[in-house]
Amino acid sequence: MKILVLMGGTSAERDVSLVSGEAIVQALKDAGHQVLPLDTAQDQNLLSDNGRYLPGGVKQKPPDLTKLELKGKQLALDVIHSFDFSEVDVVFLALHGGQGEDGTIQALLDLTGKPYTGSGVLASALAMDKAMSKKIFERESIKTPEWFLIEDSELSDIATIEKRIEKGFGFPCVVKPNNQGSTVGLTVVNEKPDLKKAFECAREFSSHILIENYIRGRELTVGILGDTPLPVVEIIPEHGIYDYECKYTHGKSNYVCPAEIPQEKTKEIQAIGLKAFRALGCEGYARVDFRYGEDERFYCLEVNTLPGMTSLSLVPQAAKAFGINFPELVDRIARLALKKRQK
Repeated sequence: MKILVLMGGTSAERDVSLVSGEAIVQALKDAGHQVLPLDTAQDQNLLSDNGRYLPGGVKQKPPDLTKLELKGKQLALDVIHSFDFSEVDVVFLALHGGQGEDGTIQALLDLTGKPYTGSGVLASALAMDKAMSKKIFERESIKTPEWFLIEDSELSDIATIEKRIEKGFGFPCVVKPNNQGSTVGLTVVNEKPDLKKAFECAREFSSHILIENYIRGRELTVGILGDTPLPVVEIIPEHGIYDYECKYTHGKSNYVCPAEIPQEKTKEIQAIGLKAFRALGCEGYARVDFRYGEDERFYCLEVNTLPGMTSLSLVPQAAKAFGINFPELVDRIARLALKKRQK
């Protein structure tokens, strides 16, 4: 097939997207496909001699949004309008966060009539909005940490927020933007005096901030490919929380796949992961993140509809443990997109 890979973009996850895209491009070539890489932030064909689109790889911190050109929707429109989609069979989305993962690009691609990888408009939008995801999880009896949502206009009254946290679930708690991935802007707050700084961090990336109960326990994730849950991965981060630096810096996290949990617990978390995937209406592939609490219950955090595809990423690790190498994985994802379009 001839496959267009969209990557980069203007979200806080731009660096991760470029590294994911680089890996996907090479794997698709290894699988025998013709590949055209395109950065949606620059309307730029990323054909390069050495195949490196982000020299040095992902940095320890996400890029400064003020330094990115904040015209994501217009740039995305420009790319869609200027590109001749008749040349390609499938669009492979290597975008993360922002308009690449919230349903915007998916809506534009629907207008082109070309199949694209991953979920459609509604599922993408629901999964990116953590509060909406949690409402659906609760409706479907999928356990998730207690939570509430605030707007940045409410931050002038931190005392009221403190009381709400103490009355609800107490400290430690998690403060994070409602619509970001890769733990961008996330803070685990252990004491009340740390709240202000956590809010300042989160509001850099969103005007809506999610506050949820911190579940003491283990970090687990379930990849979904088609309708099949992949082996469970346990993440053991150096920082105690799987933050941006631990996700994208070699040596900052250890991974155990398959996770060392009882077989019945493996089946349970895989079933919950697939249930969450279906509850949001996801398609193709995704990754469902959990905390495995000290009470031996699984707490669903979120569904990532376009999970990372870097050398450290979790879905490729899980697929490998399942007997699927990386070129075969991306080939399957591309073919699932074609199959979805043919329905």
